[in-house]
Amino acid sequence: MISVIISFGRLMKALFHAVKEPRFVSILTTVAFIVLSGTLFYSKFEGWSYLDSVYFAVVSLIPTGVDTNLAPSTSGTKLFTILYLIIGTGLMFALLLTLGRSMIKESPKSKYRLNKDIHIDKTEVPSQLKARHLPNKK
Repeated sequence: MISVIISFGRLMKALFHAVKEPRFVSILTTVAFIVLSGTLFYSKFEGWSYLDSVYFAVVSLIPTGVDTNLAPSTSGTKLFTILYLIIGTGLMFALLLTLGRSMIKESPKSKYRLNKDIHIDKTEVPSQLKARHLPNKK
């Protein structure tokens, strides 16, 4: 239970920092409009309640594999769902990726940082390559 609380705190901190980035805000707004359009579409054309519609609209965009026991029943709603998933999944991925980047960016400096102190001398040939005899091209 403690780990859930700690993870939730990190998520809230990342959200706080991510909202400052215009890219995150634009992706979040777009995802919100897509979920809203999916909710309204499914409630009208499938006859689902608003709660079922928003649940299906959100869960279908997040790659969790949760069985919703809801499925589009007509050809038109199936075609809408195909387009909805193609567009929405990419945007949801971009949203989660941006949120993850802000979570890593705002973590303590000793964690998750690249080691930029490594110096590679490009003139040295690794010993594995020295042992290999490559044929001469003529």
